[in-house]
Amino acid sequence: MKSVLVCLMPGAKFDRATAGLLAAARSLQGRVTVVAPGPVAPDVTARLAAQADAVVCVESAELTEYQPELVLAVLTSVCEQLQPEVVLLGSDTYSQELTPRLAARLKGSSIGDAQELSIAGERLRVTRTVYGGKATAVMELQKSPAVVWVRARSFAPEPDRDSPGAVETRTVELTESARRHVDATKIIERHIEAAGDVRLEDAALIVSGGRGLGGPEPFEDLKQLASVMGAQMAASRAACDAGWVPPQWQVGQTGKKVAPELYLAVAISGASQHLMGISDAKVIAAINTDAEAPIFRHCQFGLVEDYRNVVGPLRDKLASLLS
Repeated sequence: MKSVLVCLMPGAKFDRATAGLLAAARSLQGRVTVVAPGPVAPDVTARLAAQADAVVCVESAELTEYQPELVLAVLTSVCEQLQPEVVLLGSDTYSQELTPRLAARLKGSSIGDAQELSIAGERLRVTRTVYGGKATAVMELQKSPAVVWVRARSFAPEPDRDSPGAVETRTVELTESARRHVDATKIIERHIEAAGDVRLEDAALIVSGGRGLGGPEPFEDLKQLASVMGAQMAASRAACDAGWVPPQWQVGQTGKKVAPELYLAVAISGASQHLMGISDAKVIAAINTDAEAPIFRHCQFGLVEDYRNVVGPLRDKLASLLS
């Protein structure tokens, strides 16, 4: 039986992303242990225990927020104690940052953006997209532990186990080397960007705009449509690079990878890099004036039309239907 460790970040919540990560771990049919650094709310601990064989809460006054060297040192220490064969992390920026570094500390192997997981003999196999989403590859990790970050919404949440897993609290003593790394890092300032009600990676509905909108003003029209739909806002890299919208809205190979029930692409041509970020969307709908735009070869519903003739009437119609 494989020992699978799920590593959360400080301040973890039991949301759609966490439930999907636990489902990925359970798909390997091994013993699943969750490591939660920092203070964890009792209700979150209970939900984690309902999904895993064990939950390890790591106490430390310094773990109230993410600090890379500290979290890396804590996860390394716990992994060395528990000796898992597979270590899974989420798709958030912090987890992506730590995955290869944790694998290096544990002398294992790492890979990211996993969409499927399986065991072949004693090794972990990971299915992920390559070549900007144009192909799918199955990769076998040769060294244990296999440390992997999993694409959000790639795994559907599982029902609770029949009996909850054990919960324990540990205090990790940092080594002198780890302490030097932590002490050498000083956070000068944190700037929190405004975001939507739901992370893009967890959003069920997304309205996204591209270069074809021509500037920042049309995004206000899309925001009104998104508000009526209860959707999150997103954008292509071109729109973000132009400064029309915040960079955290970016979807694509170098941005967020999303898997909503519906992805509405407005004035987005559909370059391969953008398509890679939306390949897991259940339904893609596109509005574009260019009938030859690549997005139309990858969407279930397409409309060749100027967005200005569509967005307003669509918003008004939805508002009347939902009122």
